[in-house]
This record gives sequence, C-alpha cells and structure tokens, in this order.
Amino acid sequence: MKIVSVYDLEKIKKRAEAKLQLREESNRKTDERSCGLAVGTPHLQLLICGGTGCKASDSHKIAANLQQVINENGISNKVEVITTGCFGFCEKGPIVKVIPDNTFYVQVTPEDAEEIIKEHIIGGRKIERLLYVDPKTEQTVSDSKHIDFYRKQMRIALRNCGLVDPENIEEYVARDGYFALANCLIHKSSKWVIDEIKNSGLRGRGGGGFPTGVKWEYAHQQKTNEKYVVCNADEGDPGAFMDRSIMEGDPHSIVEAMAICGYAIQSSKGLVYIRAEYPLAIQRLKIAIEQARNYGLLGNNILGTDFCFDIEIRFGAGAFVCGEETALIHSMEGKRGEPTLKPPFPAEVGYKGKPTNVNNVETLANIPIILINGAHWFSSIGTERSKGTKVFALAGKINNVGLIEVPMGTTLREVIYEIGGGIKGGKKFKAVQTGGPSGGCLTEKHLDTPIDFDNLLAVGSMMGSGGMIVMDEDDCMVSVARFYLDFTVEESCGKCTPCRIGNKRLLELLNKITEGKGTEQDLQMLSTLGKVIKDTALCGLGQTSPNPVLSTLDNFYDEYLEHVKDKTCRAHQCKSLLMYTINPELCIGCHLCAKNCPADAIIGTPRKPHVIVPEKCIKCGMCLARCKFKAITVC
Repeated sequence: MKIVSVYDLEKIKKRAEAKLQLREESNRKTDERSCGLAVGTPHLQLLICGGTGCKASDSHKIAANLQQVINENGISNKVEVITTGCFGFCEKGPIVKVIPDNTFYVQVTPEDAEEIIKEHIIGGRKIERLLYVDPKTEQTVSDSKHIDFYRKQMRIALRNCGLVDPENIEEYVARDGYFALANCLIHKSSKWVIDEIKNSGLRGRGGGGFPTGVKWEYAHQQKTNEKYVVCNADEGDPGAFMDRSIMEGDPHSIVEAMAICGYAIQSSKGLVYIRAEYPLAIQRLKIAIEQARNYGLLGNNILGTDFCFDIEIRFGAGAFVCGEETALIHSMEGKRGEPTLKPPFPAEVGYKGKPTNVNNVETLANIPIILINGAHWFSSIGTERSKGTKVFALAGKINNVGLIEVPMGTTLREVIYEIGGGIKGGKKFKAVQTGGPSGGCLTEKHLDTPIDFDNLLAVGSMMGSGGMIVMDEDDCMVSVARFYLDFTVEESCGKCTPCRIGNKRLLELLNKITEGKGTEQDLQMLSTLGKVIKDTALCGLGQTSPNPVLSTLDNFYDEYLEHVKDKTCRAHQCKSLLMYTINPELCIGCHLCAKNCPADAIIGTPRKPHVIVPEKCIKCGMCLARCKFKAITVC
C-alpha cells in the first residue's frame, strides 16, 4: 500500500495493531495462568530473539523447529512464530517469549522446540527447566517484568527491540512509527522540529555528547541546495553492540529519524555508514529502506508533500578511527579515513564539501519518540545536564551480560549489582571500564557515581558510546591498560605525531613494566606522556587514548609499584612476573609435570619431589594444569 496521507498511515496502524496488542498487553500486566491452547486462548505468539548473539546460538533453528512442530500438529492458524530483535538479556539467550502470558524461556535450544509446543502451547503447562532462576531466591521466574535485569531499565531507544518484527514495516507503524515524520511534514516547520529537539536536551550518544538540536540548527543555517544527513553506524569499541542491536531490532526508527533530520536541515539525501562486519544489521536496514520506499515514506513527495528524501548505505572496513565524523566522511568519499582539524565542522563543510549532519544510531533512535511524546517528556528523564536514557553494553566479569538502557543518573552500583546481578563466581569487584578503549577504569569508591556525561568526566572516565566492562579481583589493571592502549595504537590513523608516536611510546613503557623491567621513573613518564598526548592529539581518538593508563595510574598506583619494585603481579596475569614452584611435601614424584613441560624445565627422579628450574621455565602453565596433587603453586 502506497502511503500518501496520514489517513493511509492510520489505516495501516489499525490493521497491524491487533497483532501487536497481545504483546503490549503482556508487557503491562502479567497473567500467571498457563495460557496454552488447552485453556482456550484463541491466538498465541512465540517471539524469538533474532539478534546476532542469539542467531549465533541457533535461534533461527529454534524458530524453524517451532514452526515445523506447529505445522505437524495442525495449529498454524492459532500459533505464530515471530523473529524479533535483541531482548537484551544476552547472558540467558537464546530467549523465547510466549505471548500473551509473557512466559520467558531462557537458554533455549533447537531440541526444546517440540517440548515447548506440546507441553506449553498444546498442554498449557509451563516448562520449569527453561524458566529463569532468580539467583537470590533460587525460585523460577516466568515473567521478564519480575527479573532484576529488567526492573530498573527504561527502554526508549530500545523501545521496539524484542517487541516487533524488524522486517515488517506495519508492526513499526502500529507502534506509532512514521507518525512523527508525518506530523512534522504536514503540521510543523523545520524550525519547530529543531527547537523541539533542542528543548528535549538530547545530546549525542556516540561519545562526544554534543547537543543534537544545536548541531541540527547549525546545519539548517547553511545556505546551499545540497546537504547530507549521515547516520554513523561505525561501532568499533571492544565489547560494544548497542548500535548494532538497534539496527537489527528496530531499523525503521533510524530510517524515520534520518528523514526527520533531512526535513529539519533541508536535506534530500541520507547516508548510513556501517561497518561491513554487521551483516544482519545491514540486511535488516536494507529491508527497512526498501519497505519505506515501497510505502512512499522515502523517495519523492513523501506523504503528498514537497519533501523528498532517500537513503543509501555505505560500507566501512572496520577502522575504529572512522567513528570520528570527519574521518568517516573521508572514508565515504573514498579517501583514507583520517580526521581533520575542526573548524570547519561537517555542518559547514562535510561530505563532498557540502553541509553534513552526522548522528550516531542511538541518537537517531531517540528522535521519533521525542517528537511523539514531546520535548518536556524526554527532558523530565535523567539529570540536569544529561537528559533521557543511555544504552550500555554490559560485559565482562558480571552475571548478567547484556544490553541495558537506564535513565541518566542511575548509579554504577545499581547497574552492576542490581541490573547486572553482581560479579561472577562471587568474586570481589575491582573496576569498571566505561567509554570503550578511550574510557577510564573506575573503582569501588566510584560505584555511587550517577552515570551521566559530566559525572563520568569528573572522575576520570567518559560516557563514550556506551561500552561498560566489569573487572574482578583476578584482573591486573596494568595489563588492562596495556590491552586498551594496544587496541588504540593498532587503530590510530597515524596522521598526528602525538597519537602515532606518543601512544607507541606509552605502549612500550607498559610492555616494559609487565615484563618486569620497569622502574619508578617509568611510572612518572607514563603520567607525563599521557597528559601531553591528551593535550596535543588531533582528534578524539588520540585525545582520549591515554585515559585507561591515566585512570589506572590514579586508582591502582599500588599495582604499578608492585610491578616495578617487587616484580610481582597480584592477579597473576603478567606472565613474565610469574614464578612456578613445586611444594616438596605435596609432590609424590609422579613425573607427569616433567613429561608435559615443553621447555624441559622440571627435573627430578620418579617417586621423589621434583624441582622447577627458573631459568628454563617459560611460564606456560602446563605443569599446573597436569599436576593432580596441587603441588605446584604460582606466585
């Protein structure tokens, strides 16, 4: 159906609303009964997580098996299998959600499909072994609303992920999709749209935190016939998957937001710059763009107005530096992905020398809902200078790994211990690294810090795009700093000397320290050099690259001292500082360790205690793994 008016949009919404009503009702209230066809429920829906993580764990096979069993039992007219986007609870994926009773099955396998249909759908009996078990009470929880992981979340950017079929435009329309665009085109001016975004307080979610409305206004003010709207989908932080999940689960929100931005800044051309290693996101984005064109929501004379706008996809090769907007623009132009000095800003001179507005995926995902609910609604959420919510990829040594969205101002403690479920294996919390490879490592004393742009900067870290990696007592903070700096050195474009050479020197110092060759003077050099790089590097990558080093120096200076003075690593992560010894009282001389030592560093005769020769030991850990009597220790 070609949409040429709001009336057409409303007809599609009405047609699709019935399909979505069951899912929305299940999110508002809980029906503790087993629903099943046996108790008379006329129609059931099985929502399957179709994000990259769950697909890697065979969620597509689960969907196929469920459909096969449904067909075999002749209930295909009563039960529908729907693949959605990411539910967020990656630790427990693949996830299957039964609607309308909202039963939440976790860690489902393709082999479970037959039991789900025959027991739950036909028999009306919930499958206890597939339900989530609350680690605090050790009781099963059948409804996701009662799982701690979801309790404190507020899903705005992720509002449709896990709820709608991302490849069905009508399901997006049923959730008020494209109504914000229609209202802007028919009833509002470009200035009104910009003012509304400014009044909402939305700031860029890609790392810089620049006010989105101000950026749009600056691009709008440029007088030229040709302007560009760019979606930055080049998500390169280690452990980050926020933008990817939004594109996989709700691609139409990005299409609509780009069209709204085009109207606001008076542009007719949109470009999505996405890394090529996101095949599922690319596939769903292509489908969304094509559907929007077919429905008349992209192209010429959208909704019967004079506004014309279309979108193309451009692929990136995975260069981290191309997350910086000027480097991204150069890459799209077919040039080397290197940043340039600003000003001029892309809003003045951008793609092909024309005014260009660049926003990242999460920023754009907020636009339609802000215009539907109003700027005041959005600005009432969060803190004074950081409005709304923020999506984080919660990863590392934490029980509930996944994708979360919380209001700005939520504390790190709430995220780690309430939403994240605490540290894995009952270990002690040591640090949390926020802001990706350019962020800082925060300690226990920072756990009550409210998460927003300013607070994180004040304690030596940053919001970044939303990576959040938790570390426990087994992590060496010197090695952590080295890991992130190694990534930054590898990803530097090499254009400016502070980043190209300065970070290389920083990495050499860290390597020297972890190899047991460092001195206290090296620690002073780390601090001095890191601060110089921050002050002199050309772009955000170089300016923030020393953050992991400087923050760990500030918060874990005692660990650095142990490495340079005592030549020890308390976490036993720095291989060169380890010392393997054999306890003669526990060693029975079985000779198993000596047989498996690749360096012939263990000597001794059978049935008598053995000895490790330190000079020959390569610290591979093979002896420790093979010893059955716990006679080998590492210090």
